[in-house]
Amino acid sequence: MIGKRTRSDYAVWRTLATRWADNDVYGHINNAAYYGFFDTAVNSHLIESGVLDIHDGEVIGLVVETGCSYFAPLAYPQDIEIGLRVAHLGNSSVRYELGLFETGQNTPAAEGHFVHVYVTREARKPSSLPPPMRQVLQLLVRDDA
Repeated sequence: MIGKRTRSDYAVWRTLATRWADNDVYGHINNAAYYGFFDTAVNSHLIESGVLDIHDGEVIGLVVETGCSYFAPLAYPQDIEIGLRVAHLGNSSVRYELGLFETGQNTPAAEGHFVHVYVTREARKPSSLPPPMRQVLQLLVRDDA
């Protein structure tokens, strides 16, 4: 379910600074930039947790579905806080849900989701999540997901 969650609904947090190039001609962050924020939040968490090797790991995550709902504008220069949770943890797939918050706010400026299907790097065939990755992701699962 997506629809105006609050800070307490998310498991982990990351702060990102918006960039000059993120703004569009209308003076706010362009919608396409939000998907880059999502990728950065998820993959940074997995890399920092030691369960994703983007260069040499046996499995990689491919995005097969994504979406975003926008509630309030964000703009450069501004730090944003991104909350991350897992809504579904399958054998080879994960549905991530993210909230983008203006610093200090309790309700998100945007909420998004994307689904990774983990595949073998070489053959690009679905692969079971490696046990260490599953353990890290299990910590992000929320009961109401």
